[in-house]
Amino acid sequence: MRLFPFRDRRSRSRAAPQRGFSMLELSVSLVVIGLIVGAIAIGRDLQRNASYQRISSGFVQGWLMAYDAYAAGTGTVPGDSATAPTGLVNGNTTELCGTTMLNVFLAAGIRLPQGRAEGQADRYVYLDSNGNPQEMQVCFQNVAWAEPGAAVGVYVSRPRNAMVLKQMTPALASLLDAQIDGNPDARFGRMRENTQAAQTAVVDGVAWSVDERMAFGNAAPTTLDESQVAVVTGLVVMNR
Repeated sequence: MRLFPFRDRRSRSRAAPQRGFSMLELSVSLVVIGLIVGAIAIGRDLQRNASYQRISSGFVQGWLMAYDAYAAGTGTVPGDSATAPTGLVNGNTTELCGTTMLNVFLAAGIRLPQGRAEGQADRYVYLDSNGNPQEMQVCFQNVAWAEPGAAVGVYVSRPRNAMVLKQMTPALASLLDAQIDGNPDARFGRMRENTQAAQTAVVDGVAWSVDERMAFGNAAPTTLDESQVAVVTGLVVMNR
């Protein structure tokens, strides 16, 4: 009696030959993978855009309304003297920021927008186009602001109170600019880049100084997906 079953060598020859994927199968697989990757990218973009819309409608608009509520309720602008008002934020040209700013609004009974956390209503955390975290901050300041002069094409600089929006990615800055004044450039309109707000010699619109290809701290495009995107500071002029 055989201890091991007899194998018919002829059965090996009758076995189905092994084969690889055909070009058609590989093409279909690549198409499916591409569709999946594209769907993920679209979903990520939609989620980021929704976050930017929340920043615009909830955070930025919330601070604009808080400023107007402060001015209407106290008769002065934030940080100005109640007994000898100057009409300037903080009574001078220094920024009103951080805990000092929050306490000024809270002391006037103004409800603050929802920010990053308790005690950090002036900050908002979001993701840039590469999925890296960014932290936006709101301050207020009296700044030099270019306005039309006595003739067409002539501009003069005047002191104006403005909301300072720090640490904005180019995509977020462009979205806010378009929604605030309908003119997404850095020179004209109610919202401007801080380096362009007082330019009296510039008569044409200009783009924001950074774009999504630039990495944090760089002025030239790097186009690296893993980099934290470069940020810019914007100013929004207030009504008073």
